[in-house]
Amino acid sequence: MNSPLATVSKILTWSCVDGPGNRLVIFLQGCNFACPSCHNPHTIGVCNHCGDCIPACPTDALSLVDGLIVFDADACNSCDACLRACPISASPMTHVYTVEDILALVRSNRIFLNGITVSGGEATLQLKFIIALFSAIKQDPELAGLTCFIDSNGHLGELAWQRVLPVTDGVMLDIKAFDNGTHMALTGRCNRRSLASARSLHAHGKLFELRYLMIPSRTDTDLELDQLAEFASSLDRSLRVRLNAFQHHGVRGEAREWEKMSRAGVEMAAERLRAAGLANVVTPSVWI
Repeated sequence: MNSPLATVSKILTWSCVDGPGNRLVIFLQGCNFACPSCHNPHTIGVCNHCGDCIPACPTDALSLVDGLIVFDADACNSCDACLRACPISASPMTHVYTVEDILALVRSNRIFLNGITVSGGEATLQLKFIIALFSAIKQDPELAGLTCFIDSNGHLGELAWQRVLPVTDGVMLDIKAFDNGTHMALTGRCNRRSLASARSLHAHGKLFELRYLMIPSRTDTDLELDQLAEFASSLDRSLRVRLNAFQHHGVRGEAREWEKMSRAGVEMAAERLRAAGLANVVTPSVWI
């Protein structure tokens, strides 16, 4: 059987904000949500090789060969004009990696790492690759001490979670909204699966943290925060809850006109959650 491949948007060989400790982070391409508030909208779509990005590139780093986009990384000046030109929020600058490619990269950075995290887009859309990669890490004596984490929107079904959890040490799960109408407006999907995933992951001891993006007048309301407190408390009052603040960097379209989330607003929300009994509420350490 051929080893699964991954379509990768970006790799960070060192990060301290994508799970515990220092981590290698793999941003997989493609997402099943369509969030206007997304800070990485170019990771949503998967390139269909239409060619619209080619005339936008000022350095001729893109070409169409046999009907497929070819990316010349050496010619690229990282201006991201191609990303802005793409009509489906995709990227022509992705790379395809094998499991062994990633293992080699992990080994070369092993001395600095506590673990690896797969993110996105939505990482679980490439579940076969994640299972193969995490399994290989767990079976490698040199790498087995690394923790394997997933950053997810939680839309994965229960049976699929059962396939990946045996080789997964933790999941960082985004809850976009508790009111289903708000969730639909923000993602294009209902929130039933995401909430079910949070409950299941916690029951399996794999829920590292809940992540909640605060958007003024949308997800920062008293009702939303009360539901967040109630939901987290129903799992474990000591569960790590991370509040993130909506900002404009990377955002496109209508959300560029939305109000940014203030630091004061996040801190007030954190205090509200702590007063409701949540013991481990985390706020952003860096503000841009």
